[in-house]
Amino acid sequence: MRNGHIPGAHGRVRPLTLLGDPVLHAPCKDVTDFGPEVATLVEDLFATMYAAQGVGLAANQIGQSLRVFVYDCPDDEDVRHLGHVVNPRLVEADGLVLRGPEGCLSLPGLEAGTQRYDHAVVEGFTMTGEPVTIHGTGFFARCLQHECDHLEGRVYVDHLAGWRRRRVLRQAARAPWGR
Repeated sequence: MRNGHIPGAHGRVRPLTLLGDPVLHAPCKDVTDFGPEVATLVEDLFATMYAAQGVGLAANQIGQSLRVFVYDCPDDEDVRHLGHVVNPRLVEADGLVLRGPEGCLSLPGLEAGTQRYDHAVVEGFTMTGEPVTIHGTGFFARCLQHECDHLEGRVYVDHLAGWRRRRVLRQAARAPWGR
């Protein structure tokens, strides 16, 4: 990140919001004040994501209905992508549509083959309000689309149909956290 700063080192690990919580199923609000609260939220998101061993985390996954997400995710060439975005907008999602395994920290222990584009572009801002554009391919493109979905009130299960959807929802209902 900046000046050798380790993301999440000063953040606190917050409880994860789990499937079924209303905050996961409603669109998040734009950030309008790029003050210290946003920097604290980003730090907490990183700390929580690392503690849960994820590659991305949206603010509503820790109960904050704000358009912010963080990521530390490899692409298909194993290049590490590390950062955050405030008020992100998915401006491109194109290329091949690939079905690949997808999980979510809000559905711990579950995954399903989910279709995503293999290229994505997200525009937004840094925590200090500077414009940023993020290009992703492969697994990182999947991550960008997944996190943008969260901020629109969608989870990956919403992309599933038929037996895949029924299977994940059954597994979620039986999971210790789903009761």
